Amino acid sequence: MRALVVDDSRTMRRIVGATLNDLGFETQEAENGAAALALLEAGLEVDLACIDWNMPVMDGLELVTRLRATREWRAITLMMVTTESEQEKIVRALAAGAHEYLLKPFAPEALRDKLDLLGMLPQPAGGAA
Repeated sequence: MRALVVDDSRTMRRIVGATLNDLGFETQEAENGAAALALLEAGLEVDLACIDWNMPVMDGLELVTRLRATREWRAITLMMVTTESEQEKIVRALAAGAHEYLLKPFAPEALRDKLDLLGMLPQPAGGAA
């Protein structure tokens, strides 16, 4: 499975990316929503996007809205990974089309649990015996 990590913080992109890599994802990074859209428009295909809310150029909520408005990207599972903890913002993100919402800071297990809830954990090679 492939994931796109969208966050203006290089450190957060590395943390989220490393956690996803440990779970079996191939990851790509973008520093804001506009950069993420450019990657997708250039043909990048992903199953999951982990998106920060507060970013310059294009914030996470606008990115979620744009992805949901474009037919070829509607199948991407979207997870907000942000410090925005206000209930109203969580509701807005979910209403815009995000599937899940994970608050920073988080333990790697919390991200894994959200992905498990979404049925997004890659299956080990070889399958069941």
